[in-house]
Amino acid sequence: MSVMTVPQVPQSTISDRAIADWAGSPLSTIHHLAQRPRPIPVEQYADGSGYLVRFEVPGVDPVSDLAVSVQAGTLVVQAQRTDSAPQGHQSEFRYGRFARSVVLPPGADARDVSATYRSGILTVRIDITPGHQQAADVVDVEIQQ
Repeated sequence: MSVMTVPQVPQSTISDRAIADWAGSPLSTIHHLAQRPRPIPVEQYADGSGYLVRFEVPGVDPVSDLAVSVQAGTLVVQAQRTDSAPQGHQSEFRYGRFARSVVLPPGADARDVSATYRSGILTVRIDITPGHQQAADVVDVEIQQ
């Protein structure tokens, strides 16, 4: 009876993984994630003659850290949350850039959009007019508090 030997495959060491996960490494996927905005949680539904979209964006200043626009039939929300706590603190909060795009239903009127921000929730209401053609231009939406 002969004994078959299986060649040993060297396993990655922690240092190999650390190099691959180092944000400056060309092998890293971490630095690509840091550049992309995180998605904003959203809920959306028809409401009578309009369409409501609610975004969960707590801890932002709606005047300076939040932007809402309609671009070619798509509602676009962008937010920025910065960390103002002292250096060396422990935090599980997420900071940085956040964004979400929502394709609007047919008949959405980009010129009749309202937005309010209360208690960390941005609510955007878009009027729906049957047969309305969506414009290709960009419409910035003012946020009421």
